[in-house]
Amino acid sequence: MDYSLLNFLSLLGAVGLFLYGMKVMSEGLQKAAGDRLRGILSAMTKNRFTGTLTGCAITALIQSSSASTVMVVSFVNAGLMTLSQSMAVIMGANVGTTFTAWIISLFGFKMDIAAVTLPLIGLAVVLLFTNKSKAKSTGEFLIGFAFLFMGLNMISANVPDLQSNPEMFAVLKDYASMGLWSILIFALVGVVITMVIQSSAATFAITLIMCSKGWITFDLACALVLGSNIGTTITPILASLSGNTAAKRTAMGHLLFNLLGTIWCLCIFVPFADFNAWLTEAIGQGDPTQLYRYVTNHEATSPEIYTHLFDNSLPQGHEVLSNILRMQMSVSFGLSIFHTTFNLVNLSIMIWLTNLYVKIVEYLVPAKHDGDEEFTLKFISRGLLNASELNIAQAEKEMALYAERVGRMMDIAQNLVHTKERSEEFTKLYSRLEKYEDISDRMELEIAQYLNRCAEGRLSNEGKLHIAAMLNIISEIESIADCCMGVGKILERKQQSNATFNDEIYHNIDTMYTYVKEAMKLMVGQLQDIENVGERRLIDSYNKEREINNMRNVLRSSNIENINSKHYEYQAGIYYMDIVGDLEKTGDYIINVVDTIRDQFRHTKV
Repeated sequence: MDYSLLNFLSLLGAVGLFLYGMKVMSEGLQKAAGDRLRGILSAMTKNRFTGTLTGCAITALIQSSSASTVMVVSFVNAGLMTLSQSMAVIMGANVGTTFTAWIISLFGFKMDIAAVTLPLIGLAVVLLFTNKSKAKSTGEFLIGFAFLFMGLNMISANVPDLQSNPEMFAVLKDYASMGLWSILIFALVGVVITMVIQSSAATFAITLIMCSKGWITFDLACALVLGSNIGTTITPILASLSGNTAAKRTAMGHLLFNLLGTIWCLCIFVPFADFNAWLTEAIGQGDPTQLYRYVTNHEATSPEIYTHLFDNSLPQGHEVLSNILRMQMSVSFGLSIFHTTFNLVNLSIMIWLTNLYVKIVEYLVPAKHDGDEEFTLKFISRGLLNASELNIAQAEKEMALYAERVGRMMDIAQNLVHTKERSEEFTKLYSRLEKYEDISDRMELEIAQYLNRCAEGRLSNEGKLHIAAMLNIISEIESIADCCMGVGKILERKQQSNATFNDEIYHNIDTMYTYVKEAMKLMVGQLQDIENVGERRLIDSYNKEREINNMRNVLRSSNIENINSKHYEYQAGIYYMDIVGDLEKTGDYIINVVDTIRDQFRHTKV
């Protein structure tokens, strides 16, 4: 046997280089346009048709249906997109994945890879050493693009020769002539390969090389590509395992779309594959089924030429080499056309069934009881996807939700002020406040840990600044939660001392709460749209902070007068001022968040 362990390791390295190129290319594009992509996705998903087009366009750009799915999940959870709309985006994302196949088909056999990749890397290195983040991101994209095709070229050079090493592929060879069973088996092989390497693009590249060398027939190559559509769903499924219900439903929808599409295609596989072969020939690219027959014919009639063909010893310009190169182009076009046609036909069928999909997904992945998810992280999980910029987007949503939940603590604390002391209701409210405070601590910790993991990834300068700002914000939000709990502890001490508040104190506390809650509402609104906070909204927050401080000063002065005039007891005045002080500190923490938003907003606009 001529194929050694070193050859096999070289093949693994080639596949690794291909996948790494895809990763770097995708991340470079996302860092250059991640925020814009999120904005487009939010704006262009008002109906199933625009959602489909948007999913297709964004996936074609960033070369990752998993990354698109992550963005979709965040918008579903935020209420910016319905599950039905998200299904449309997912359907479009599947069409967008065909873009990579066309890149490989158009360039993989048409040009000398070495002549292109090295100049691209040279240009990319220059861009990487610039001070502009967009230029660096472009450099990363170019390096990823070069690595992708270097990997493709190396895969072609290191894939074992099926004819020279039949024992290595004996299992597949034994199942290559079983008619429809062969199609099913090779489709399953496509599923497994894609699940293992987690890239349908890599599976397509390997399939293309195997077919272009005449090792498998065109229809079996189509079966492998068809199976890869199911295999590619493994990445979002794995990402959703520790996620929430919406994440699981989105991943399930992705799986169903590809699974049901594969089933109908297998039912008409032979005529469908023949149609795509005819279509390839009709547009002037030749018959993609011809290569296999041509190679096997030379194996039988001209074994010497066949041997020299695969050890690269045939002279350049040889008639056989020229014919094979032409047929390889036909095969690459044929597989790309099959991949695209399948996804387009599948989309044209399934897009009318989105509502049915939603019902099926909701049935298969039932929602947990509201109480089960009330205090869990909604947008982020312990697992991180490759795209760090998108991970930050998830954390932004989680941070805004964190602020909303702390806002509920403020309502509980205010209700506690008016609750009859030593009553069962007081005990329940106080326990609920303690629970919220405990959850607040855990949420701060988990979000901070998630952001720290994001910081370990590949980030733009804006991304690094964003993480630093977000860590500061969640710390301030947690301090707001501490102030809410502080009010509860003051009321508990008041209860133990038998001090009482009069109507004036209750009224003044409620007035103070009104100002603080308005400031909190403004802050939460800014966090929910942190990339688009305008000057007017910032000014409103600063005006509200001044109102809080002025109110604190007025109440402090009147408190001294009321105590001196025996309007209420000294001890009651102490607890009253403690509550006012905690509310004023809450206002300080809120404005600290606003200051950070202002600074971060300016950074992102530079």
